[in-house]
Amino acid sequence: MSLRPEANGTAAARRDFVLLGFSGWPRGLRAGLFALGLPLYAATLAGNLLIVGLAAAERALRTPMYFFLGALSAVEVAYTLVLTPRALVGFLLPPGGQPLPPAACAAQMGLFVALGGTECLLLAAMALDRYLAICRPLRYPQLVTPGLCWRLLAGCGAGGAGLALGLTAAIFRLPFCRGRRVNHVFCDLPALLALACGDKALQERALLAACLLLLVLPLALILLSYARVLATILRAAAGEGRRKALATVTSHLTVAVLHYGSATAMYARPLEGRSLEHDKLVSLVYIYLTPLLYPAIYTLRNHDMQSALRRALDRALRQRH
Repeated sequence: MSLRPEANGTAAARRDFVLLGFSGWPRGLRAGLFALGLPLYAATLAGNLLIVGLAAAERALRTPMYFFLGALSAVEVAYTLVLTPRALVGFLLPPGGQPLPPAACAAQMGLFVALGGTECLLLAAMALDRYLAICRPLRYPQLVTPGLCWRLLAGCGAGGAGLALGLTAAIFRLPFCRGRRVNHVFCDLPALLALACGDKALQERALLAACLLLLVLPLALILLSYARVLATILRAAAGEGRRKALATVTSHLTVAVLHYGSATAMYARPLEGRSLEHDKLVSLVYIYLTPLLYPAIYTLRNHDMQSALRRALDRALRQRH
């Protein structure tokens, strides 16, 4: 093996993956999508950071529900930081794509799975919290303590990280003998599996198990919890409390349907016969649109959040004057 620097550099380049992104699309279309995606990304970051800041600063929001909502928004900020800048760069790539070292590709995949998995589990924890608050109101203060909230958050993070580590290690054990041109905007699992050869049965089973643990089981818990919650709310007398509880539940259900729906459309499908071009288009939805809808739903439909935002704006205006 040659020890010349240029030879070593060439060998390293051959081991790099190449993210194709949208480099094959017409330049004008890519420029238009970049111009659309950048403000959407800025609005998503601003909305989620606003929720994190309000949940941390406002005394009225220091309850378990807003603890989990702030944690969900913080995870969403990290999730978009991992995916969206790379996706935006994907609109500007030259025709050959962008080289990416294997370690960077594995790190991106691992972070994506870990944060997405944590988000799935957090949505289930939020459903459990709402079930206990509405269906077990007398025991709720004793059951849902700050310590339990932090333990649930740590468990969600550990669950997402553990699955990410296992999936990433399983996929990067495979030989990539079908080239290293990744037809996606980031190092996604199906796009990399399409480049691997050999026996991929273990990796496909691992992906199926991850879908079961992160999508099917949490969604079943969410639907069961909210079915009980809705039944309890509808039995209660009409009034402001009932309206507020219904608004909270419908907001949470809307976010859950958006999140699990887009994730199921992407990953709970057989690897054979998949269209990577179709997957790349679907990725625009869960990279740009659904993260933007989450803070909009939680702030526009939540009276407590609106009140906290007004108080924060009033304080800021008084400080300026």
